[in-house]
Amino acid sequence: MVQAVIGLGFGDEGKGKVTDYLCSQSLNPLVIRYSGGHQAGHTVVRDGKRHVFSNFGSGTLSGVHTYWSPFCTIEPIGLIRELNQLLGIGIKPILFIDSKCPVTTPYDIFSNKLKDQHEKHGTCGVGFGETINREEHLYSLLAEDLQFSSVLRLKLNLISSYYKKYHIDLSEFNESIEELLNSSHIKIVNQPPDHNNIIFEGSQGLLLDQQIGFFPHVTRSNTGTRNILTFNYKPNLFLVTRAYQTRHGNGPMTNENLPHNITIDENETNQDNKYQGVFRRSLLDLDLLLYGINKDKYIQLQQNKVNAVLVITCLDHIKNEYRFTYNREIVYCTNENDFITKISNLLSIKHVLISKSPDSSDMEQFHLPIY
Repeated sequence: MVQAVIGLGFGDEGKGKVTDYLCSQSLNPLVIRYSGGHQAGHTVVRDGKRHVFSNFGSGTLSGVHTYWSPFCTIEPIGLIRELNQLLGIGIKPILFIDSKCPVTTPYDIFSNKLKDQHEKHGTCGVGFGETINREEHLYSLLAEDLQFSSVLRLKLNLISSYYKKYHIDLSEFNESIEELLNSSHIKIVNQPPDHNNIIFEGSQGLLLDQQIGFFPHVTRSNTGTRNILTFNYKPNLFLVTRAYQTRHGNGPMTNENLPHNITIDENETNQDNKYQGVFRRSLLDLDLLLYGINKDKYIQLQQNKVNAVLVITCLDHIKNEYRFTYNREIVYCTNENDFITKISNLLSIKHVLISKSPDSSDMEQFHLPIY
């Protein structure tokens, strides 16, 4: 079975939680990260453990291996730090990195932070977009290059000149590469390992997709099905949204003028980031979700079929706030069931999972009323 977890919003929908849930329901699955890279922050809570995944798949707490596809960047310092965090809580992950993955360097991160001081596009500040830009200018550094120390040194010198010779200490970067190459938990491979059950884990949501979102406030990746379809799979879709709208960083978001009673989660990941500012919340806008769905033709074709599931998370944050907007009008709902039913009907997705707590084991099927 092949499944894909795709966010419908601006990110932070709960993709990590849904990925972990699907892993717990599958026999020996493999998680494939198919977009973005180390700038993702997917929170998973399982069996009393909580971890925010950036460099490993969100099924890792459940013992599921990860394949990092060539559409994704790797950042060695952050990767090794996260590996040590996981080992410290008793988790022994296995990460397969495709040899063609672009490598983010300290030069990319430094340039990213400098650029954001002027552009304010909503960056995470970890060099993802700069890495993609550099690769497009042919100053390439790939995972496979890390295995050749002379080549690595030459390429880093050229990347330094590309960035006008920033003076940056590379000692931790080089040490992290050594640890990466020698780790029994990380393997550089030329193709994904064989698995009968595959779960594609998205990075940011559809509304940040570089082809779909609102330029220039987008990510430099394809967060919908475009990359997945290159694997020649036709996956079952799990389309994820919170019960309300969120956004990190600058860029347009609707309904911010409307008052609301959405609960602030004290454990929210990345709630007040230096580069992205305060985490933004507003009433859910179905116009934006429908727009994203209609822009991704594979998703649009699956809407009414049994292999498309709508997942609504964070329902515990909107008690006494069962409203959303559609066609720029507020839709009032009498209770939680009415809220979920109306959203499902308007999105034309008849299979629904819901979640009311941070723990990924709490996912449950919602049974739509029969009229």
